[in-house]
Amino acid sequence: MGNTVEQDKDKEGIYLYCIIRHTDAVAEFGPIGIGARQDRVYTISYKDISMVVSQSEKMRYEARRVNLTKHTLVLEGVMKKFSILPIRFSTISETYDESKILKILEEEYDKFSDLLDEMKGTKELGLKVLALEAPIYKYILDKYQDIRSLKEKLAKLDPEKAHYQLVKIGEMVEKALAKENSNFSDAIVEVLTPLSDEVKINDNYGERMLLNAAFLIKNENENEFDSAINALDEQYGDLLTFKYVGTLPPYNFVTLVINT
Repeated sequence: MGNTVEQDKDKEGIYLYCIIRHTDAVAEFGPIGIGARQDRVYTISYKDISMVVSQSEKMRYEARRVNLTKHTLVLEGVMKKFSILPIRFSTISETYDESKILKILEEEYDKFSDLLDEMKGTKELGLKVLALEAPIYKYILDKYQDIRSLKEKLAKLDPEKAHYQLVKIGEMVEKALAKENSNFSDAIVEVLTPLSDEVKINDNYGERMLLNAAFLIKNENENEFDSAINALDEQYGDLLTFKYVGTLPPYNFVTLVINT
């Protein structure tokens, strides 16, 4: 439900979501703004670029799931029609004064316009690749004869006497896993990079993750990129799980920090 009464403008600011190329009258995206009030999301325009905004209380939105989700849902709604330049989460002007937003658009027009040209017709796709624990362990034993031989030798020993060797074999497996994970990751990125405009490799989290990457691709390359992911899944599916997500706001390739 949108606002039914005019808020006290002294306590209000303007929440900034993203910038788009838009030349017509004010674009409306509905009562989907961040926060419990669900303020109207709309555009403030200068020349042929627009800031997507909503009225908001002047506050610092905590980076909690509920707030991040609301922010992202607005971006995803806008992305159905426009290429976007995402603005950093929880960017709010100090007053409810649209002329201040117009001033930002005017002063940064060339920069924003150039970035919009770069991002036009592109999308971000995310890929996380995880190792399947039992199959990858078997793969290591099959491939590394020294580990396999030591394991077979230890199986015949008293567990108490074999403690030192068990620690050693654990270290050998860990080292082999790191090497193989790196090989798999490099091979996957090598296949997908030629289909991408840009690639961003992010930090892995969790022991089983071997690749956490974002790819900026042209819309016309999406089908070919999808096919390449499917082919990689066919090739490595017995050992690896592919978690493929799209279309995402292009946070990994442009996030504007705007001083309000």
